[in-house]
Amino acid sequence: MSAKLKTITLGCKVNQYETEFIREGLSQIGYVDAQQDETADLCIVNTCTVTNEGDSKSRKVIRQLARENPDSRIVVMGCYATRAPEEVEALPNVAEVVTDKRELPDMLGRFGVVDIPTGISGFGNRHRAYVKVQDGCLLRCSYCIIPHVRPELTSRPMQHILDEVDRLVANGYKELVLTGIHIGHYGVDWNMKKPREEWIRLADLVRSIAHHPGEFRIRISSIEATEVTKELIAVMAEFPEKITPHLHICLQSGSDSVLRRMRRRWSKKTFINRCNLIRKALDNPSFTTDVIVGFPGETEEEFAETLETVREIGFSKIHMFPFSARRGTPAAEMDQQLPKQVKKQRGRELARVENELRQEYFASLIGSELEVLVESQVHNSENQMVGTACRYAPIQFTGDSSLIGSLVKVVAQEVQDDRILASLIE
Repeated sequence: MSAKLKTITLGCKVNQYETEFIREGLSQIGYVDAQQDETADLCIVNTCTVTNEGDSKSRKVIRQLARENPDSRIVVMGCYATRAPEEVEALPNVAEVVTDKRELPDMLGRFGVVDIPTGISGFGNRHRAYVKVQDGCLLRCSYCIIPHVRPELTSRPMQHILDEVDRLVANGYKELVLTGIHIGHYGVDWNMKKPREEWIRLADLVRSIAHHPGEFRIRISSIEATEVTKELIAVMAEFPEKITPHLHICLQSGSDSVLRRMRRRWSKKTFINRCNLIRKALDNPSFTTDVIVGFPGETEEEFAETLETVREIGFSKIHMFPFSARRGTPAAEMDQQLPKQVKKQRGRELARVENELRQEYFASLIGSELEVLVESQVHNSENQMVGTACRYAPIQFTGDSSLIGSLVKVVAQEVQDDRILASLIE
């Protein structure tokens, strides 16, 4: 009988990629995924420590796995395992704590995997796959713990990434999402001792992937504004059929004084100018972002500046986070911590503005031809399909379930219930 494996992932796209890397490696030596009603011989938990709540969820998951799989070995990895290995080791059934993600190949070797993979070949039952291109962050934003648990910049060899792209495309994945802890620093670790003309950066990687044959598209995940370089914008403009005209650019605040307290590296003017540069080069691109509301000392005037900034840029989606004091970060020790009710109220106001901006952007797409990754049927409706457009808009159209997992062209017709209704181009 094959050994049974359970994997649970908390947190970011990078964690999801790394769990898949481990799962595929273990499958080489006979591990198979345990069904819902089966107990596992081995459990892998990939943890998150972005917030205190992430730590708590990680502990809860480990304890629950130990109860439901009393004879299992539990291996814990991820950022919480790196930050607090002694806490993790004390939890029930924990057999190993991996404190450095660079040790994952060694971990597979300890389990008996001989042919250590250099990447992945699938991503479960999903229709898009994440491709990790780098790890580590050198920044010291005052609210963020991640540079303390992933401090070493490590870029994956380009050939490993290109080989992985070949495998994923051959296995039917139509959208590849390039991801990393600080994706804009791809190649920086290699370039430090080289003359500038020999540097390899994210733009070079994206161009190499875009040159690959096959029906697939590339989406660039979360990136810093200053790292959307002129070279990267030029590559996106050069390959409109391969690279989605969508960027998730991290804003965090639209107030210069708050940005300084956050230890961010640019002003709102720099951010706006970069978005305008992108807008000039690409056809009606979509901008999405992250915003923290209620940062310590944030005044009503500073919050109003953020609302003004997000309106000026015209984001189609905003991931809003009420400030959460993360132990071990400078922001947790700052004076003027705001009460929960203030953060909730500002969150509601930002959500209202976000909805207005999303409706405006979706309306701007009416009459446009859009490429859609078809992902599922509408519940209780056999001929209604839903998917995600190249510009990161949810799309519904009339079609057949055989289209699920494919890229199709549609024409946007109208905005309804926070999605775009479209007609399929036959």
